[in-house]
Amino acid sequence: MERLQAFKFELMPTGAQARKMRCFAGACRFVYNRALALQKENYAAGGKFIGYVAMAKHLTAWRNSAETPWLADAPVHPSQQMLKDLDRAYTNFFAKRADFPRFKRKGGGDSFRFPDPKQIKLEQDNSRLFLPKLGYIRYRNSRNVLGEVRNVTVSQSSGKWFASIQTKREVEMPLPTAISAIGIDVGISRFATLSDGSHVAAVNSFKKHEKRLAKYQRRMSRKTKFSNNWKKAKARVQRIHSDIANARKDFLHKSTTTISKNHAMVVVEQLQVLNMSKSATGTMEAPGKNVRAKAGLNKSILDQGWREFRRQLEYKTAWSGGMLLAVSAHNTSRTCPCCAHVAKENRKTQARFACVSCGYENHADVVGAINILERGQRSLACAESSPDVRASWQEPTEATQAVLAWAP
Repeated sequence: MERLQAFKFELMPTGAQARKMRCFAGACRFVYNRALALQKENYAAGGKFIGYVAMAKHLTAWRNSAETPWLADAPVHPSQQMLKDLDRAYTNFFAKRADFPRFKRKGGGDSFRFPDPKQIKLEQDNSRLFLPKLGYIRYRNSRNVLGEVRNVTVSQSSGKWFASIQTKREVEMPLPTAISAIGIDVGISRFATLSDGSHVAAVNSFKKHEKRLAKYQRRMSRKTKFSNNWKKAKARVQRIHSDIANARKDFLHKSTTTISKNHAMVVVEQLQVLNMSKSATGTMEAPGKNVRAKAGLNKSILDQGWREFRRQLEYKTAWSGGMLLAVSAHNTSRTCPCCAHVAKENRKTQARFACVSCGYENHADVVGAINILERGQRSLACAESSPDVRASWQEPTEATQAVLAWAP
């Protein structure tokens, strides 16, 4: 099968190369914002949506204009790629998959992409990468890049530049060594509870650095804005944010890798994290209740990284030959796995489950994970037996077929 994979490395540019990359990122940001403004003006005037081909003609005019001659100094392909990104953002908005496109700010994830592999040269033995109008750039060669290079995205984070090299290669259809199935219930006190009774403790990276972050944010607020001391304080705050993100990313990668390698089928909850973490402030006419408590809960939910956890599980289980299922989370922690009795009284506390019908007792998160696994097995069995539903599922692997053999 064909596998697309990205390999991210930290770049070590010279001073001249770093200045050029900042200029290229600024040019791409300008093109994106100007194209978005043009789309808004055109819509307000009653015009039709401007597609990528028509917008590319505007880009040519901007590069040749006397008002913006510096656009011609930047490579044209990354600028064209920004127009494609804007076109894709509108497509996602029309399909109700994302919000309306917003203008890009300086310093808010500056990046640009080189989409043409013919203009890219990767020399892993010499730990350097050739990019148009930048020349050879050295990078920290931490691992081998596998496959054919398709594109390179250059981005800046916390004052450092990174290159994400996307490759494509053909690999054999993976055959998992495990044949077990597992259900996962995510939470706050326990990051992930598995249906076999084990659990993964939460790392809470933001909570661990919250006081230190607030300390340096206060120091930055006392500095004169845009002064040298303010820039130094801002860089310190950015490094703390980077440490928080890196700790969370490392934790999620290790957890998802372990789960995907040890289980052929993984069942998770279909959670709407965006809705769950909405503010409870309300309006002046209808103020919310328990606003402070809800704000703390929202902070804890976002600190866990549930959406990223599911995203990583999705592709890692596929790479291991398994599959990931998402089922409804309704009443998973209130349903008895023995007698199927559903009642609010079954969950005595946040952690204790005791069925009022049959007396079954267990940890509430373990009960939720068991019910999640059972729902996944039922939905998979129904999908395999119904020809109308089967078309929406991938062909089951040998491990999945073995799971189906004993699924209820």
